[in-house]
Amino acid sequence: METTHTPLTEEALESRVGEAVALFKSGYNCSQSVVAAFANLYGFSREQALRMSASFGGGIGRMRQTCGAACGLFQLAGLDCGAVKADDREGKSHNYAVVQELAEAFKRENGSLICAELLGLKAPEGTPQAEARTERYYQKRPCVKMVETAARLFADYLKNRTE
Repeated sequence: METTHTPLTEEALESRVGEAVALFKSGYNCSQSVVAAFANLYGFSREQALRMSASFGGGIGRMRQTCGAACGLFQLAGLDCGAVKADDREGKSHNYAVVQELAEAFKRENGSLICAELLGLKAPEGTPQAEARTERYYQKRPCVKMVETAARLFADYLKNRTE
C-alpha cells in the first residue's frame, strides 16, 4: 500500500491525539483507539483499522503482555515505514529501528511496555472477559494515559519525519 507523506499541521496531529483518547473513552480498546486515530493516513477505513487492531487490546487479547496502546503504536510504524519486499533487509532494519525508538520512548514515559506492570497486577486476571467501561474502570486504570502517550509519540514521529 502506498502512503503519502504530506506534512500534517501541529493542530491536525494534536487533533488525532485527542481522537485516540476519545475513541478509548467511547469504549474501543487501547490498541484500536491509537490505530484508528491515524490509519486513514494510510488508506484504511475506520472499520479496517478497528478490525486489524482489535486483538491487541488488554496487552494482546487481555493476556496483559505488551501494552495494547504500544502495540497500536508499533502497527502504525509498520504502516508508515514497514518493509513490503521479502528481501528488503535495509527496510526491515529501518522499521525495527523506528519501533525500538518508539518502544524506548514509551517505556521512558510510562516505566514499562508490559500491560500487567502498567496496571500494577501481580498476575493476569486469567479471563478473556472485557470489563464494563464505568467511571470506576477509568479511575483504576491508567489506560487513557497509555493511549494518549502512544498517540502523541506517533504524532511526534510524524512531525519529526516530515520536518
